Amino acid sequence: MADISAPLQVPDQKVQSRAAAPSGGTEWTRAGAFFDRLNRILSYARGLPVITLIGSLLVGYFQYLSAYQEKVSAQAKEDMSAATSTFSSIADAFSEAQMLQQILYFDYTAALAIDADGDAQAIQTKNAQASYAPYEHARIVLRQNGDLFARKAEIYIDWASDFGRDPADTKTPTTDPLNESLLGVYNFDCDDTANIPHFNMLDDNGHRLPLAPDPPPCRYDRSEVISDPPGSYVRLCARENGKILADKPALTLHWYSAKHQLLAMHYCFERLHGQLLPARQWASQSSMSPEQKAKFIAKEADTYNGLTSQAVRLDAFMSLAMFQMENIHVKYRPVGFVCHIPFVTPFVDLFSNYCTPVRTAPVRRADGTTELRQSS
Repeated sequence: MADISAPLQVPDQKVQSRAAAPSGGTEWTRAGAFFDRLNRILSYARGLPVITLIGSLLVGYFQYLSAYQEKVSAQAKEDMSAATSTFSSIADAFSEAQMLQQILYFDYTAALAIDADGDAQAIQTKNAQASYAPYEHARIVLRQNGDLFARKAEIYIDWASDFGRDPADTKTPTTDPLNESLLGVYNFDCDDTANIPHFNMLDDNGHRLPLAPDPPPCRYDRSEVISDPPGSYVRLCARENGKILADKPALTLHWYSAKHQLLAMHYCFERLHGQLLPARQWASQSSMSPEQKAKFIAKEADTYNGLTSQAVRLDAFMSLAMFQMENIHVKYRPVGFVCHIPFVTPFVDLFSNYCTPVRTAPVRRADGTTELRQSS
């Protein structure tokens, strides 16, 4: 008879499972194998979403890079095309007008030198008469488009080549107050060598220019921060009858601005147009008083210097335009290898916009809604 006071012995399931010898397996063996396979399947299933998520992120990242580079390439092509077209149209218009202006001057002075200004059969007279109509047409074209040329140069050359410009920043339409009318009000001196564009940081003697030119004798904004190199800008004081008007604020001309160069160049072109009145009268076979002829002869050297300065201004504009178009190339440079490493771009752009030179920013419409617009 069994001792019922002895403790009940419960068989060990693991031991019993391992001890099962038959090849077909007992119920314990089959259950253990099933749960073992189920555990492996669940482990694989738990890992699958992580791999899928990482793969999706990588695919989305490289799709973003590809779309971004296409956007940069399209913007670069558009900006370069606009800058090239603007440069060509402006340079062609000023080159033609200034060349014809020089022809009138040299033909008239050559006729005066041999006392042939009254001879209708002289070659100088015939050349001047043939050049007069094209000159007047070219001058009218400049007159009609002078201010428009300056604005187009500002948009498609100055702004497009500015590395730090963000169109999403708050600005006012009067940020740059300079215009051709103000040059007349301030009596801009076209013959002053200081009013001819300069880009270098050295003076005529090879000495380094100071960080800023001497303060003008008129009132000016002392808080104005100018990042242009030394000698590449000039402050103008308003003048009246040769005297400086100290109460009017100074105007600043930046020679690294295509817009400012064009405003000054067109203003001086019109000044020369007025000085060439006797030559234009002679070329058009109009009447001319002896006093007008004598005045032209007396200022013949000044007119020649003015024409020379205009040639320098045109050359300076073309040099600046080509320089700024090279900056557009640099601005839209292809990104380096580091920017293609996953998730590195946001980190790099914390310190610079090396990986994303073209940014997008929300722009508020007039109705209060917003849109995303590409900016550079």
